[in-house]
Amino acid sequence: MANMQLQQIQGNLEKLKMYRMAEILPEFLKVAADRKLGHQDFIEGLIEEEISFKTERSIKYKLKRARFPLIKTLDGFDFSFQTTISKEKLNELANLSFIDRKENVIFLGPPGVGKTHLAISLGVKACESKYTVMFLTANDLIAQLTGSLADRTLHQELKRLSQYKLIIVDEIGYLPIDQVGANLFFQFITSRYEKGSIIITSNKSFSNWGQIFADNVLATAILDRLLHHANVVNIKGESYRLKDRKKELIRQEK
Repeated sequence: MANMQLQQIQGNLEKLKMYRMAEILPEFLKVAADRKLGHQDFIEGLIEEEISFKTERSIKYKLKRARFPLIKTLDGFDFSFQTTISKEKLNELANLSFIDRKENVIFLGPPGVGKTHLAISLGVKACESKYTVMFLTANDLIAQLTGSLADRTLHQELKRLSQYKLIIVDEIGYLPIDQVGANLFFQFITSRYEKGSIIITSNKSFSNWGQIFADNVLATAILDRLLHHANVVNIKGESYRLKDRKKELIRQEK
């Protein structure tokens, strides 16, 4: 193929936004000639490369947009250490059908037991499966909603958040939430009720949520909506973060 003709084809592919095909076309032509590929195999190979490229790019974009503090996976979780967690249950959640059913997932347990790891793992899996995901700490979510309330854009902010198929709210209960924040959180939960999935992590049992929101009635209303369609995972193990520290202290004592 003449160089000018090749460049023209590459230019046309780029106009069609088939950037990967345009990039690999020269090398692929050489490979096709060496292997004596037929026209159908040649075209199929190019298309598969383009699909693979766009899929990978889409996943990277979704992971970046989700704003995870770090990337975690279920494969990296030590189920042998946290024996109170059912691996089968987590693998079932990882099929993500709860998102299609617009159900919620709630991880409860003391600090350091892996709640955030598991929440992020499901979020990453969702991104890889082409769902839109957003990760927020409870404090950041309340701050965003409070800011939009002050700007009189709360309705628009709730509508923007509703576009995500899955929202992860981390660390409910670590910091107190005032009355305004509690009311805003209730509105957030209500806006997603039976419309989109939420994953929540909390170090407080449900019986103590009245303390978090400083209002037992409001806490009950929040839990009523959250738990109506929810998968609750209660973790009762020891802290991962203290595990290695304990080993080091024991080693030093010997």
